[in-house]
Amino acid sequence: MAVEVLILKESAPGERRVAATPETVKKLVGAGATVKVERGAGSQAGFVDQAYADAGAQLADGQARAQADLLLCVQPPAAADIEQLKQGAALVGMLQPQADPARAAALQSRGILAFPLERLPRTTRAQAMDVLSSQAGMAGYKAVLIAAQLAPRFFPMLTTAAGTIRPSKVLVVGAGVAGLQAIATAKRLGAQVEGFDVRPETREQIESLGGKFLDLGVSAAGEGGYARQLTDEERAEQQRRLAAHLKGIDVVVCTAAVPGRPAPKIVSGAMVEGMKPGSVIVDLAAETGGNCEATRPGETIEHNGVTVAGPLNLASMGAVHASEMYARNVYNFVALFLKDGALGFDWEDELLAKTRWPEPAAAG
Repeated sequence: MAVEVLILKESAPGERRVAATPETVKKLVGAGATVKVERGAGSQAGFVDQAYADAGAQLADGQARAQADLLLCVQPPAAADIEQLKQGAALVGMLQPQADPARAAALQSRGILAFPLERLPRTTRAQAMDVLSSQAGMAGYKAVLIAAQLAPRFFPMLTTAAGTIRPSKVLVVGAGVAGLQAIATAKRLGAQVEGFDVRPETREQIESLGGKFLDLGVSAAGEGGYARQLTDEERAEQQRRLAAHLKGIDVVVCTAAVPGRPAPKIVSGAMVEGMKPGSVIVDLAAETGGNCEATRPGETIEHNGVTVAGPLNLASMGAVHASEMYARNVYNFVALFLKDGALGFDWEDELLAKTRWPEPAAAG
């Protein structure tokens, strides 16, 4: 009997994405699976039920959760919903089991084979499955659009009959995937763009997108391409120079996040107070506490004349393309263990072994 795959309808407030598109459903069916999609699962991302049916899926209601062998989601189901899943079923998504003891307990009590995709090793082979990167790209793009909307000024230079308008000065803090996308987007909008990261090797990436690398004179270069911890003296010097630089910046986009840990505090309250009135800070790291001390997750506030926005779940704002990328990531991961209509887990494969939760040693 073919394995039964169920695409869940997201229940988290404001979540518009979906874990499979008609394109990836067709591929799952081609791999021999019986695919069911909860009614309305893709509607907020522009994928109607009929499109899934045309791709070979069956439309299902909540009762299908108790029969499914493999369930695909974006955000984790609530603990009460996990308790309704089939004993020993597999669950793939951005599950963050360590973030909620009730969720972790529910997963373990049902013997769920969980694959939190945020645990996926960051290797070359895993790039096609890397949900953190694909969703961060959308988040970086949306963060700059929010900044442009909030800013009381043009981003590009304009020459008008009323005189010349100088371009906005935009600083992007953090040069990971989200930061690089933010730099590219701000540059396309015509701003004068700088990028800052504690890793000096990001200079080339920032400059390749047309940005200028902000060198604060303190290098955190460590071994193996990782940043090292700054000394107290180095950090104080870095903070002093950054505070001075921010006085001339119009827009700051903060993107420095560390998976599974609180976001590092980079922009202090004193720095915000030193910025020009009318300046804007968009803190993409708000979901994990924010890079700015003044950030209030989920809110847009004014602090001493500076607008500070802490938007949440930015990737969901671009639900169509975010879902397309996420669904392809998920399918590429599932293809590691779904073959000929059956599930088969090769625990010698590090992508499966290191993503699995709980790890075998911790199981039971």
